[in-house]
Amino acid sequence: MSEALPLIVGFGGFNAAGRSSSHQAFRRMVLESLPVDEQNKTIASLACLMGYVKAEGEEFSDADNTGLSLSRVVEQYRTAVIEGTLVRKIEHFDPSQIPGNKKISFDGDQSPHFTMIKRDLPKVLPADWLVSDAKDGLVEVKTSSASEYLVTSNYELAAKAAGQLPTGFNPADHYNARFHPRGLQMTLLGASDAIHSMGIPWEVVAAKVNPDQVGVYSSSVFGQVTEEGNGGLLQARLRGDRTTAKQLALGLNTMPADFINAYILGSVGHTEAITGACASFLYVLQAAVRDIRSGRRRVAIVGNAEAPVTPECSEGFSNMSALASDENLCKLDNSDSPNWRKASRPFGENCGFTLSEGTQYIVLMEDRLALELGADVHGAVPEVFINADGVKKSISAPGVGNYISFAKAVAAAVNIVGKEGVQKRSFVHAHGSSTPANRVTESELISRVAQTFGIEDWPVTAVKAYVGHSLSAASGDQLIAALGTFKHGLIPGIKTISTVASDVFQDGLNFPLTDLDVSSKSMEVAFINSKGFGGNNATAVVLSAEKASAMLANRHSNDFSDYLKKRETTRSEATKYSARADAAELNVIYRFGESLIDEAGVQMSETGMSIPGFEREVQFNLENSWKDMQKTD
Repeated sequence: MSEALPLIVGFGGFNAAGRSSSHQAFRRMVLESLPVDEQNKTIASLACLMGYVKAEGEEFSDADNTGLSLSRVVEQYRTAVIEGTLVRKIEHFDPSQIPGNKKISFDGDQSPHFTMIKRDLPKVLPADWLVSDAKDGLVEVKTSSASEYLVTSNYELAAKAAGQLPTGFNPADHYNARFHPRGLQMTLLGASDAIHSMGIPWEVVAAKVNPDQVGVYSSSVFGQVTEEGNGGLLQARLRGDRTTAKQLALGLNTMPADFINAYILGSVGHTEAITGACASFLYVLQAAVRDIRSGRRRVAIVGNAEAPVTPECSEGFSNMSALASDENLCKLDNSDSPNWRKASRPFGENCGFTLSEGTQYIVLMEDRLALELGADVHGAVPEVFINADGVKKSISAPGVGNYISFAKAVAAAVNIVGKEGVQKRSFVHAHGSSTPANRVTESELISRVAQTFGIEDWPVTAVKAYVGHSLSAASGDQLIAALGTFKHGLIPGIKTISTVASDVFQDGLNFPLTDLDVSSKSMEVAFINSKGFGGNNATAVVLSAEKASAMLANRHSNDFSDYLKKRETTRSEATKYSARADAAELNVIYRFGESLIDEAGVQMSETGMSIPGFEREVQFNLENSWKDMQKTD
């Protein structure tokens, strides 16, 4: 048999638009283009997620425990839901009053003289301090030479917009968070959402495969930069605090994969944490696709989580002139006040990207296992291409690598679905970072590829207009939105701009500014394109559920009817989870404190080993792949 086809059998996560599973976040993006009942369902489920209402079955209650109908929920909370989702002003902290310090200096003639509590004296006194006892446990301090001091002084962020999780939705409220950094909280919620969305208990999946045939592919770009991770680690001494025993370890950028293995799956299988700047999701996706196609892995959890909406990250990107500052937004709009809701403007007149947080995960499964389990198929990822830029004039500048990755992806798709399939039934999820350089360089390469392959009126969209730039999870946002298009037949328009910028290349391309109805075209292929600082370019080919299912039927024609029967049960269970999740019952998997594997119980032989708690053995690979290179007697 030819290589295995990596199928998407589950997906989940959270970003500024809401929950990924059952397409809640996608429906928020295209809300005004949905039928009224779908709009109401979306508003009501987001109202539950944001804590405005509670739901039990089809019954709702508000904070006063007053009974509400669905129509009343929508009427009462629609505005709050809309305003509390997508890109908006930063809510995690006051971006106009960021705590900081100002360095001030005194020369010898102006040396300060002050009184303080004796017990607050530094353990090691500054060399120029002269200390003498005063009354009531106080001391007098005089300095004898020029000196510098830090005094508390708040400052203001240049960019005050961000893509944040919906207002009122706090990941730590949904499990015993134990002082986890926000990024790891989001990891547990996102991966749990993806696993539950399968409609098949993880224990059932794990029992069908050898322990080392499971893989987890996950990372974050910055690690955990909030207080509980690297943020607190690096700030503590400068603020007069102490570091904790957890900050260093939890700050590692491998921790998303580690948390999934240890606290969700209890996996002893393969683990891989790759980063490729803003293309990191596609980097871990390529690794999973590679291993499933080769047969090394049969099932994989793939994704990223990033929580970089902090003053330090915002200031760092602003100092690179990378973020859309309030001042520049006002200049673009000829206004005295910035429009934070439209801060991210891919392929329009723009001035920088909008920082955001997000977590996105998918469950990939090889086709034979999906058939055996009756897994529902949401799409397939046959290829992911990654290429560097070569010599660069600046580490952040775009380069030629994306030409290679993108063109190879289109060529691969032509081989799979045919030239007409790509020309008539494909669309592009562009990186669309919302910077002036990106709008020119990315549109040019997409246009040139379109002309090369004879593609006309090629739809190109960019979901960063809705959710901002979540760094490592950004191309996950794109892929999940592509699955939404396959399901609902709508390509989200770039609604934060009124017109495409004059320097954007448009030959062969169509940049929709409103939601584009493609339901009549039966879209087959989405191209997920991503560009990252340092020359990290990646493009993925994603096939629709219908196309992937047709390929599954062709390969496994004798067993496909039985598969369809099993799939009905899977879909029923997935629907039950969706209903609970819509009521904000997320059932986060967190296996902290469960019994550990007894290493003394491991049984080994020359051909494999059995591990307590796992139904199947780890089998050693006894095939010599290099026997043709060795002498034989």
